[in-house]
Amino acid sequence: MAGQHLLVPRLEGVSREQFMQHYYPQRKPLVLEGIDLGPCTSKWTVDYLSQVGGNKEVKIHVAAVAQMDFISKNFVYRTLPFDQLVQRAAEKKHKEFFISEDEKYYLRSLGEDPRKDVADIRKQFPLLEGDIKFPEFFKEEQFFSSVFRISSPGLQLWTHYDVMDNFLIQVTGKKRVVLFSPRDAQYLYLKGTKSEVLNIDNPDLAKYPLFSKARRYECSLEAGDVLFIPALWFHNVISEEFGVGVNIFWKHLPSECYDKTDTYGNKDPTAASRAAQILDRALKTLAELPEEYRDFYARRMVVHIQDKAYSKNFE
Repeated sequence: MAGQHLLVPRLEGVSREQFMQHYYPQRKPLVLEGIDLGPCTSKWTVDYLSQVGGNKEVKIHVAAVAQMDFISKNFVYRTLPFDQLVQRAAEKKHKEFFISEDEKYYLRSLGEDPRKDVADIRKQFPLLEGDIKFPEFFKEEQFFSSVFRISSPGLQLWTHYDVMDNFLIQVTGKKRVVLFSPRDAQYLYLKGTKSEVLNIDNPDLAKYPLFSKARRYECSLEAGDVLFIPALWFHNVISEEFGVGVNIFWKHLPSECYDKTDTYGNKDPTAASRAAQILDRALKTLAELPEEYRDFYARRMVVHIQDKAYSKNFE
C-alpha cells in the first residue's frame, strides 16, 4: 500500500503556553505563522548580508548537481569570504566558480572550532544578532545551537534526522520541506542518520520498494514561517529560491543523555549508541550458528525487541 501524503498543519498566533501544552506533546511537525522574529525577514537582503555579514571565511558545500548526497559525498568542501558566498549563492550562473558555472552552494554555519564549539549565529555573526529574535518557546538552559543556513536556488538536501528538537526559521526565500515519521524509519533505507533514497519525488522503487509505504508530510515555507521539527523526524529540504534560514536546536532530553562530543546535534543519545554496540555483538554471536538456526533466533530477537521496546503511544 502506498504511503499517505499529508500536509503539515499551519497555525497562526500560537503562544508559548499553547505550544507547550497542546502541540509540543504531540511530537508532530507544525508550521507557526506570525511569530515575532525581528526585522530580519525584511532586512536580510543579498546586499545587506554582503555588507553587514563581512568577509569572514566560511566553509561551504559546493555541488555540480542540485541533489546533494551526504552518503556518496557528491559535493566538495570549499571556503569563501561570507560576502562572496552570499553573492554567488543568489546567482543562477557564476562568472567565478569551483566546479561549473551552475554549481550550487550550501552554508551550514559552524562554531569557531567545529570539533569543540557549537554554531551560534550570535557569536559567529554578531552584527546580525540584533536583527533576529529567537522564538522563546523553550528554557534558555535547553538551548543547544543556532545554525545559519544559506542555499542556492534549487538545492535539495539529503533526508536525515537530528536528535534534538528544532525550529527551522525561514528568514527569506521559499523552501519545500518533506518529513517522514520516526515510526516509518524501516521504509527509508537508512545509513546512519541518513536515507539512501535521494530522489524522494521519483524514487527507484525497484531498488527501494519499501519506500512507497512511508507516510510523507509536506509543507512550503515562506519568509517569516517557523517549522517545528521534533527530534528523530526525518526531513528533506528543497530551496525553491535563494534563501536564508536559521535553525534553533534545543535539548528535549536531560543534558546527560546526549553525546558530549556532539557539536552538530546529530549523534545518537549515548544509551542508543551503547544499545547499537550491544546489538552488533549479538549479531556476531548469532553468526556462529548455521543459517537455519540463525534465521530462527534472529526472528525471535526481533519479536522480543518489538514487544519490549516499541511504543503504542505514537502513530
